[in-house]
Amino acid sequence: MTPRDAESRQAGGTVVSVNVAATKGVRKQPRAEIRLVAGHGVEGDGHGGPWHRQVSLLARESIETMRAKGLDVGPGDFAENVTTQGLTVAELPIGTRLRLGGCLVELTQIGKVCHDHCAIYRAAGDCVMPREGVFARVLRGGPLRAGDPVAVVTSGPDLQEGG
Repeated sequence: MTPRDAESRQAGGTVVSVNVAATKGVRKQPRAEIRLVAGHGVEGDGHGGPWHRQVSLLARESIETMRAKGLDVGPGDFAENVTTQGLTVAELPIGTRLRLGGCLVELTQIGKVCHDHCAIYRAAGDCVMPREGVFARVLRGGPLRAGDPVAVVTSGPDLQEGG
């Protein structure tokens, strides 16, 4: 573990899964690696594009809330691109910048309106994504994989956009 990784784990959390789906409205499939593209989102994902919800994140702790209600769900089942652990992403304010591995994202939205109740809501009478899922735009892209650190960025060169 490098000193940078140790600092990230203390100030944040860890990516536990990276997930992608080519179309909207479906569960995302875990991958070994995804690529974040600045100004676009996840390469090959149906939600990518020049808007404010380029990447979605959900904490594993939120998924565990639904598992406690008896659902057999895991990373990607809530259509999140990045599943984190150790950092309550839904409690961060809009505008927070996060380093995901070597990538940089900025939170743009917390929660979302679900116009049609998803299969998870119908099964449990609840779904955490509308309250605890967060969305971000990609400021600096690159590869991202499970095990990469997640850190809140408040100063220094990691705060800069680019590449």
